[in-house]
Amino acid sequence: MKTRTTFLLSGALLSLAMTVQAADDNQLLGGTINANVNFASDYVFRGESETLDGDIPVVQGTLSWNHNEGWYAGVFSSNIKFADPNLEIVTAPFIGKAGEFGDSGFTYDVMLFSYLYPGASYSNYTELWLKVGKQFGRANLQLEVTPTVDDWFGVDGWHGVNYALHPSYNFDNGVKISGSVGYQDLSGEGAEGWGHWNLGLSKMFYGLNFDVRYHGSTVDTDHKVYGTQTEIFDDRFVVGISKSF
Repeated sequence: MKTRTTFLLSGALLSLAMTVQAADDNQLLGGTINANVNFASDYVFRGESETLDGDIPVVQGTLSWNHNEGWYAGVFSSNIKFADPNLEIVTAPFIGKAGEFGDSGFTYDVMLFSYLYPGASYSNYTELWLKVGKQFGRANLQLEVTPTVDDWFGVDGWHGVNYALHPSYNFDNGVKISGSVGYQDLSGEGAEGWGHWNLGLSKMFYGLNFDVRYHGSTVDTDHKVYGTQTEIFDDRFVVGISKSF
């Protein structure tokens, strides 16, 4: 069933992306319609494998509307795998506004991002992503503070805030090095946060973006929340190939 779900999602996302690419006019309400499809060996989110320790590869897609005044909206989708067999797909609608603070060179990005799990709505939750960034020549640095709006992963009384720094640097040869280091704070009875980080290289070849990334975390067998399944937080390499339309 998991493999079949992955293939169905893959076909749907590819068809959608090709439809966007084939459209002569991708304008809508003063903005543009864009799509991205990504194939990867795993889906790692804040140090955690969303595929039960890399048990299956993933196909992910994003369809978005972007306005030149900074407003945007869209939906992200990916196959997933957890111990709960009802968690097969995450579909995440989002809406936000990005821009610059006057002529300061400091950018901002404010986004509402909802994690919806068809067949497992008891796990649904929403986060408010807040980012501030600055370009320094070829280098960029972003600060992220992302609190939950409701119960984290649907767990009653649990709330989280993710704090992270995202540095990147673009080389003359087109290679980009990027990463992040952060801490997922988690509060509530029996809750405990964790640190997470990643570092990777990416480069475009023939219209495809290739990304190789190493992920790690501070979760160990003493962790209150994940102590019984720490393998999903094992350090790992993830290889991805994506295409934007």
